[in-house]
Amino acid sequence: MVLAANTLCGAEPEGWVTTTTLYLDRDYVIDQVFWQHAARFKDRLDASDFLDTSYAEPAQVVRLGEDRAGLLMPWLDELAALSVDGQHANNFYRAQALLSAVLDVIVPHLAVTGNRVTPTQRTTVVPSTPRHRAFRPLRAEARIAAELLATEMDRRWSVPELASLVHLSPSQLRRVFTDAFGKSPIAYLALLRAEKMAHLLKATDSPISLIAASVGWRDSDFAARQFRRSVGVSPSEYRRISHSNPTPPHPD
Repeated sequence: MVLAANTLCGAEPEGWVTTTTLYLDRDYVIDQVFWQHAARFKDRLDASDFLDTSYAEPAQVVRLGEDRAGLLMPWLDELAALSVDGQHANNFYRAQALLSAVLDVIVPHLAVTGNRVTPTQRTTVVPSTPRHRAFRPLRAEARIAAELLATEMDRRWSVPELASLVHLSPSQLRRVFTDAFGKSPIAYLALLRAEKMAHLLKATDSPISLIAASVGWRDSDFAARQFRRSVGVSPSEYRRISHSNPTPPHPD
């Protein structure tokens, strides 16, 4: 079974069964995809889009056959043994090698698609970069606040205004939101805006100032600074790079 983040599931095995669960951080997976196709992708955002589009089912049953499953068993046992005492730096390279071996067997058998093919197929989850995570926050207030920011990112948000909408004090909201996403609400909003701006820079020929205003940054200079801080290059340089590279690969 391969499950996307935030996918509810359950199991009632019949008889005797042994399971090993591998939790892969989404950012780690995006990095692997990015480097795998480094010559074709323009940036990590492209790798994230490719992953969301190509591996889009929230749950997949992967049928490997007994021979391939037999290959995995000793690797999974060793991975479990390496992690039983916690995460140790001296186990990193061995664990990474074992994971690569497991993925080498499983990934070719995953169903991929460039189009929506089933009613349950998920759409892109909340933006996911090393600065925030896609896992569902434990506190409903944090989740609702994040959804409000994503839905109305062009709004002139303030922490007191956002806090009042989720019925928390500003200090409580900052604490709850930072615990959930690793960033303050305003920093999270800046990242959402930068990612939306990056998409519009690639997909349209609109002036940069208009794109910046459409995501909520009325000051072009401020928008450029915020964009560079989040993406690593200026908006104009990002557009140049985006238009100069070939189309990302289609999954095999």
